[in-house]
Amino acid sequence: MITNAIVIGRSALFILLAFMWTAAMVLAGLPVLAMSRRRAQRFASVWCGGLLGLLKIVCGLGWRLEGEEHVPRGPAIIASKHQSAWDTIIFHRLLDDPVFILKRELLRIPGVGWYLRAAGNIGIDRAAGPRALRALIPDVAARLQDGAQIIVFPEGTRVAPGATQPYKPGIVGLCDRLDTPVVPVALNSGVFWGRRQLAKQPGTITIRFLPPLPAGLPRRDMARRLGEAIEAATRELCIGDGAAARGRDNAAPGPESARQTR
Repeated sequence: MITNAIVIGRSALFILLAFMWTAAMVLAGLPVLAMSRRRAQRFASVWCGGLLGLLKIVCGLGWRLEGEEHVPRGPAIIASKHQSAWDTIIFHRLLDDPVFILKRELLRIPGVGWYLRAAGNIGIDRAAGPRALRALIPDVAARLQDGAQIIVFPEGTRVAPGATQPYKPGIVGLCDRLDTPVVPVALNSGVFWGRRQLAKQPGTITIRFLPPLPAGLPRRDMARRLGEAIEAATRELCIGDGAAARGRDNAAPGPESARQTR
């Protein structure tokens, strides 16, 4: 049995190595800042792959994908549950061109912020209210036209397993104005890597892509169906597979699991 002290020690080592990896990538990737947005996205995929590899090797924390048939390969809006910093890493390994809608302060961080901007991520002024959504529309539309997948965390913040926050109306507004299908995503990352917690428990995080909701739904129906789909699947993963997955990180994937790191 792995003791808590070992988990904490491994987690601290991961943070140190992740910082070193990030610092090295920031320096090595400086030429990428002068290249195309797609080049920056490919660089980000390597960066995130390194972090996921460190998690697996150092902390024993892997992942698996369910619902691969629902992973979009062209333009789409993706509405994902958000429980952990892990959620900001994984989409670069699953999607061809993930573009995040994030608070604009992140784009101003020296180093990391340069690459967030170069990859085409879209900053939002969360204090601007409804005006913020209107300001987003041209940038989101341009990214979709370029074939990107737009990542939105509808609750607007990380939420612990078993808890919920009211869904922001922006995701429904984007779908309505841009006439774009939305793909719900559930996950149980918070079971293993909690918000503001040092410990990263060994096991297997599950991320599940759900059937897309069609464009053109009335706003109220879209909001209801989106929330119901994400929350029901997240509860299932956190209470069932999420809890049972601890210590099973080396198990072979089941028939529903399309991909798992080793």
